[in-house]
Formats: sequence, structure tokens, C-alpha cells
Amino acid sequence: MKRTIAIGGLVATAGLLASALSAPAQAAPGGATVSGSTFSAKSAWGEVFFWTINNFKALKDATEYHPDYKVSSHTARLKSTGGPSADSKPGVVAPIGEEGKPSAKVKNINLPKTTGKVFFWRDGHPYWCSATSVQSHYHNLVATAGHCVYNTDDDNHVLDHWVFVPGYYQGKAPWGIYAAKAAYTHYDFDVYEDFDRDYGFVSVYNGLKVRQVYWVDAEHKRQWDAYLGPKWTYNNKWWYVVLEDVGRLGDNVGGQGFAYNIAPGKAVFTFGYPAGEHPDGDKPYSGITPKWCYGKTAKNVVNSALKIEEQIALKCSVTYGYDGAPWLYRYSNNKRTGYVNGVTSTFIDADGNNRYDYIGSPFFDGETYGVYATAANVWSGSILPKNVQWPPPAA
Repeated sequence: MKRTIAIGGLVATAGLLASALSAPAQAAPGGATVSGSTFSAKSAWGEVFFWTINNFKALKDATEYHPDYKVSSHTARLKSTGGPSADSKPGVVAPIGEEGKPSAKVKNINLPKTTGKVFFWRDGHPYWCSATSVQSHYHNLVATAGHCVYNTDDDNHVLDHWVFVPGYYQGKAPWGIYAAKAAYTHYDFDVYEDFDRDYGFVSVYNGLKVRQVYWVDAEHKRQWDAYLGPKWTYNNKWWYVVLEDVGRLGDNVGGQGFAYNIAPGKAVFTFGYPAGEHPDGDKPYSGITPKWCYGKTAKNVVNSALKIEEQIALKCSVTYGYDGAPWLYRYSNNKRTGYVNGVTSTFIDADGNNRYDYIGSPFFDGETYGVYATAANVWSGSILPKNVQWPPPAA
């Protein structure tokens, strides 16, 4: 019988690359197993500090993530027969604000506020994947690909400096930056690197948003020295950022619903930030703004190197950076909500012309729901220290 495993975070020091923190396995809600340590509020504050210092330089320098890029093992292929099957009855969890209400029909296409980028650090470089806010008990949950959460090349290691920025655009975080508290993946992905389970759910702390950026001259440097928030020096001036707690993720941007055991062949929308090149070297996307695809899920994705036997596929010619992009079942134009029924895991050149024309996602079944349900009941809260909030220190 398969199990679920909850993967913890790591301790970070502001401005420095942090290392993973190991701990004995311990009990978690819903019978899951926790491996590693969750982010403490203090550590999560350090993560936000890391990304905001030097006027968000690390966010701006981040590039699209493509694991296994050099060996091309992240590219899967399609199989015309077979496919995943449900392990129980279909189920849905309503989006935030839509509990108990019938879903609306899709008429047009409006981008959801819930979509954004997850940022993290690996091998000395900042990267991003796509992700979405999703319904949870405390309105604080993010859904993305498992490989955008957990480093399968380094056991018991959540990717460093992990944060979610909904609506990210050119170094701006319109609804704040949300640092991880705890990340949850499936046992088979964590232990066996099985990409049939390439999904992750991350509970996040309250968001932080820039209230104002200040500078002082040499006469008031003592004020700058006393400030413990994000700060830097430039052009003989001493700069610092005043942040505010903007509250819970789901209260600010909403949260998509969750669906599982939905038979292949149903229509879905996907939203994400592609930026990588096609196998032929063409790079049509910038990763600056989200793109979308629409179609019916079909066929079976297979890849022996990634242990994939039953991912589902969608015709969509996007590239890396779209990793973790949500697949939304019954997406409503007016409400900009639907039900997360997959996340982009693989990129497929089905016709062999050196251009990606399909993407693959794990099939969300009852075991997926078990991982989601555990993550959806983790409380977080605020991480903003008193000495970095409004108003700034007196001159």
C-alpha cells in the first residue's frame, strides 16, 4: 500500500545560501509522515529577506527551471493505448468563496489571480516554476509540480529559499511574497523519484508586501544600522525596505478548487509562465506574462527514465517554466476559478519535429487527494518581526 510523505523546509540565513535541516520522521495530520523540518516563522522571514534585498535582484535574476535538462530525460512520449484509472469515486473541493455553489460554464478566457511563480535556489542560481493558490482550511496553500518543491537528486532536501509570488511581473509582487512553512509530496516521488506522482502542495505563511523603500544619507546611518529588515547600500546612500503583513494568500487572491479521479477526456485550462527553448533551439516565450492552453486530456504519457507509466497529456506547445502550471477543470471565466486536476510535469514532442506539442501531468487520484488533504490543514500565520513593519525607525 502506498503512503504519503510530508517534506519539510530548511533553515535560511538572510543573504546566504541555506542548507537542508534533517530531523527524525514524525507524525503528521492525516497519517502522513513528516521527513525533515518545517520552516519556522523566523526562517521564513529570512527567505523573504533573501528575495527582497537589493531591490528584488534575486527575483529579477531568476530563470525558468528545467530539471534533467542536460540528459533530456524530462521529455516524455505518448502512448496511444492504456492510461490511468480512478482508484475511487470522483471528488471535488470547491474554490475559495464558492463553497456550496454550483460551478459556472466557461464563456471566455480571463487569467486567474491565483496563478504565479514559485521561486527557489539550486546549485547557486535562482529559478522559478509556475504554481497556483488552492483551497485549504487556512487559505494558505500552493499547488505546483513535485520537482518544483523537492530536489530528488539530494534526498530529504526541499529546494532552497522557496517562496510563492502570485501575479509576479518583472520584479513586482502585487499581492505579496509568501514563504513556505511545509511542503508535501507523495512518498513514491520522494523515495523512488516516480514522476507519476510529480506534484507538491506547500503551506505558506502570511504574505509580505513592500510598503515603501527609503534611503538615508551618512548623517542618519545610525537609523539604517538599527534596522533589521532588508537593506543595502548604493551610490553613497543607505537603502532599506519597509514591509507589511498583507494576510493570508487565499484571502488576497482566492484559491482554486481541487478535483480528483476525473476520467481523462475532460476539458481543462492551464495557466503558467513558459520561457525555455524548444528542442530545436527556438525560444518563443519570455516568461514575463502567463500563457494559457485549453483542450481535452487524453492519451498516456510514458518515460522509463522518470518511471512514468500513466501521466495524462494535453496538446499545448509551451516550454520550460510552465512546470507546475495548474490544469483547471470546469474553469469559470467570470469567477476565474476552477478545480486543480493536474500540474504540468513533462514536455512532449509527439510528432518528432523537435518542438514540444504536448504537456503531461500526473493523474490526480485518491492518493493525490490524501497528500492535498494533509497539506490543506496546516496552519501558518504571520512572520513579520515588529522592527521591520510600518512605521520605519525614527531618524
